[in-house]
Amino acid sequence: MAGVDTVGGVRVPAGFCGIIGFRPSYGAISKIGVLPVSASLDTVGWFAKDPNILRRVGHVLLQSAFGGQRSPRQIIMADDCFQSLKIPVDRVSQVVVKSTEKHFGRQLLKHEILDVYLNSKVPSLKEFRNKKTNGEAKTSSIRLLANVMQLLHRYEFRSNHEEWIDTVKPILEPSLSAQMNEIMDLSNAEIELCKSIREEMGSAINSLLKDDGILVVPTTAYLPPKIGGKEILSEEFQSSSFGLMSIASLSGCCQVTVPLGYYNKCPISVSLIARHGSDRFLLDTVQTMYKTLQEQAETYVNSTWSNTDSGGNSAEMAKEKGNQAFKEQKWQKAIGYYNEAIKLNDKNATYFSNRAAAYLELGSFQQAEADCSNAINLDKKNVKAYLRRGTAREMLGYYKDAIEDFKYALVLEPTNKRASVSAERLRKVFSAGY
Repeated sequence: MAGVDTVGGVRVPAGFCGIIGFRPSYGAISKIGVLPVSASLDTVGWFAKDPNILRRVGHVLLQSAFGGQRSPRQIIMADDCFQSLKIPVDRVSQVVVKSTEKHFGRQLLKHEILDVYLNSKVPSLKEFRNKKTNGEAKTSSIRLLANVMQLLHRYEFRSNHEEWIDTVKPILEPSLSAQMNEIMDLSNAEIELCKSIREEMGSAINSLLKDDGILVVPTTAYLPPKIGGKEILSEEFQSSSFGLMSIASLSGCCQVTVPLGYYNKCPISVSLIARHGSDRFLLDTVQTMYKTLQEQAETYVNSTWSNTDSGGNSAEMAKEKGNQAFKEQKWQKAIGYYNEAIKLNDKNATYFSNRAAAYLELGSFQQAEADCSNAINLDKKNVKAYLRRGTAREMLGYYKDAIEDFKYALVLEPTNKRASVSAERLRKVFSAGY
């Protein structure tokens, strides 16, 4: 079965229905006979239950001859994207990790904080952030990309169907009508900025993946919503969902949704992305990994380790492993262990605070700030969490908030030299008007 994927029209339904969905590279398959939605984002994708059928259909539609399969040389986990999941992170990420290790070896696995990478490789995002958020740096690049994609989508839809809209004057759902009216207020400069971001995204993702890389992200952050559920209309749901979809949609890369069984009786999935034009390579990779991904997903569900002790001793063991990895300066490995601890017991402030320390070492300041806030909500007297959040906020440029964190740490621990020095230094910076 085929369908049009513009901003997720194949990938998301596949993920919510527990089947495979493929979005080809932009322009790889003819769109003749397809009613355009958004000309620069539209692709013709397809669904399948079997990876072999998915691949066979791909070779027909892509008009490529069957030949020897090519294996990936790097599989990149977008760690910050997985942190947006509304289910235990490891339920998806560790399935991919174990499958990769079994097929290709641990050396292929790489980890990337995509937010940091895109901030450096998509320079027009900074200008877009300034226009949309008045310089508010807290908004992640992934969420900004969601906004960019939606604006391009609506602008091109309006341009394609403006005559019909103006002539027929259809009665539209209020939120859709508001979106159409918003597009009319956009300037040419704003549209050109969105187009620049789209071009830079293509170069950035292609540079990251090269010819033989696979980027791994969640398909969606949420479980399938209930029929009539209002959460699908929430800003948080749409922002997180469209953010994940925007990576391939804006870059023009190919993406496949792969089911990974069920969580709370709902289908869950993961997505693999390859650079533009590497459709056959991606289809080959899915065919190679599919069986092992299903086996690892089942093994994870059936494992007793993750369900014993109500998270007590097992969580502490995971934390201790994380602490050891941290001492060895293996920051990403430490985060993995802290993820396990949090999954088993998400009421322990220390686990969040320790993970924040590892994120700080990686320069993932937004994730560190969020973890520290979670720790403080659980334990208002967690001095380390205040210190680490203060550091994260300082690096993000939120000097006033950082000062407050360091001051509160001093209230709890009046002799804490680090808090005292940091608060005084930032007070001078803030006073100077920076």
